[in-house]
Amino acid sequence: MPDGLTRARLTAIRYAAHETNLYEFTRLDGAPWPDAAPGAHIDLHLPNGMMRQFSLVRPGAAPQTYVVGVKRDRASRGGSIQVHDGLRVDDELDIGGPRNNFPLDENASHSVLFAGGIGVTPIMCMIERLEALGRSWRLYYSCRSRAETAFLRELQAKGERVTFNFDAENGGKFLDLPAIAAASPKDAHLYCCGPTPMLKAFEAATASWPRAQVHVEYFTAAEAPATDGGYIVELRRSGREIVVPQGKTILEALREAGIEVTTSCEEGVCGACETAVISGTPDHRDMILTASERAASRTMMICCSGCKSERLVLDL
Repeated sequence: MPDGLTRARLTAIRYAAHETNLYEFTRLDGAPWPDAAPGAHIDLHLPNGMMRQFSLVRPGAAPQTYVVGVKRDRASRGGSIQVHDGLRVDDELDIGGPRNNFPLDENASHSVLFAGGIGVTPIMCMIERLEALGRSWRLYYSCRSRAETAFLRELQAKGERVTFNFDAENGGKFLDLPAIAAASPKDAHLYCCGPTPMLKAFEAATASWPRAQVHVEYFTAAEAPATDGGYIVELRRSGREIVVPQGKTILEALREAGIEVTTSCEEGVCGACETAVISGTPDHRDMILTASERAASRTMMICCSGCKSERLVLDL
């Protein structure tokens, strides 16, 4: 097996909501999976050559199965359609990860969770862990309709800790994110996973909050990749120098030079290609690094980020 990949079997497909299923995977070798922390995701290497990331639904130490939730999205790049239409129980495929760019702070006195659509999958993982720890939490969950709401009955059983917002029942009115954020305890940690407009609204509503208490999980890139080119990338360990031309990302230039690096989403949302920066000024375009991490520029995502200086030296 290639480094970091595990051969797995799809052992179950379960209905979760309209056009949303839960997919359960076990390892072919029968060994347990690595620990699954809330917020983590895995890479599914699909039979048609696509590779897509999906959040884990259940946390656990050395679990025997990994479970992900996948909504059929006709507007996507085809990954979810391939999962729904192309995968069947007993199929084998490679799985990478887990990685976690959306970790849960288990020591927070209170957690306020926001989910939009299929963005509820990592949030469910957090809720299960928070309940196991006896921590305080609230969930605000927005969906188009009840039929499209994954885990509806399970969450309804949580009572007043869960507030639902169904577009089909309230004239398309959105959650009042600024009001909810303003009413939340000032020492709370706030989490949001959902479509990009919801994430942007959440970030605007929490702009005055300490960054360490605000957490978001993006499915797709919010910025275009850096393709200005016109600089040199020096690979310190190999001693090679690669010219990145206009119209190319660093990753594309490295591949054309015959240099293979670990990648996954290639949009700056998964963190697989995070690379240490020795010198130079990166042009950060990812959705992972915090403002302080971008300012420090100790690492960068070479799939989408570029360079503002004439030379960039990487630990490759």
